Amino acid sequence: MSEVTDDLPAPLAEVIDDFEALSEPDRLQLLLELSDELPDLPERYADVEMEQVHECQSPLFLAVELEDGADAAGEGAGAAEPVVRLFFRAPPEAPTTRGFAGILHTGLDGQPVSAVLGVPDDIPFRIGLSQAVSPLRMRGMVAMLARIKRQIRDKSAGP
Repeated sequence: MSEVTDDLPAPLAEVIDDFEALSEPDRLQLLLELSDELPDLPERYADVEMEQVHECQSPLFLAVELEDGADAAGEGAGAAEPVVRLFFRAPPEAPTTRGFAGILHTGLDGQPVSAVLGVPDDIPFRIGLSQAVSPLRMRGMVAMLARIKRQIRDKSAGP
């Protein structure tokens, strides 16, 4: 890990380190690869309304679930902090938006709540895409992270 990523969950730090190691054209290629790797939505989200991230130039919807950390680790109930599960819906013809969602999914899905909430809000600018991607698109990724954190806080607060 680098100084830029030492305060991040390991999977997110690894993704950012991968971007940092590449030239600008190769960074765009990696973004496209992450777009292709964004998992399909589970069947249970087929007819569920998800939160739209209006700041994204392409339609992007997300949902956050909190899973018992013990279940995720295969341990007894209550033994671990809840982990975050991320779900995104974005059209295949929106590779940049899907790529940003892929970065967040790869880096944050399955991580403990506290680790995700601790991710700095400026993390999209640490990826090294600011020169290759428009500021408007970067704002979309910042908004995705903000919505993820807000949904986590809302779900953590309980009824």
